[in-house]
Amino acid sequence: MVPEEGWVGIKEVAAHLRVAKESIYRWAESKGFPAHRVGRLLRFQLSEVDEWSEEQRWRGCRV
Repeated sequence: MVPEEGWVGIKEVAAHLRVAKESIYRWAESKGFPAHRVGRLLRFQLSEVDEWSEEQRWRGCRV
């Protein structure tokens, strides 16, 4: 059985990708970044974030 992946906040995602929180907000609004809104908050799954990041790398976008 695979353990269920937890949800993380913007601060954790920014640290994971080594970028500013503002970049995460911008990507979530315009680049199809895998963000899930829970009330007023954005929540993320790191597996989705890693997959998105890898796709962007192959498209030639800077992450």
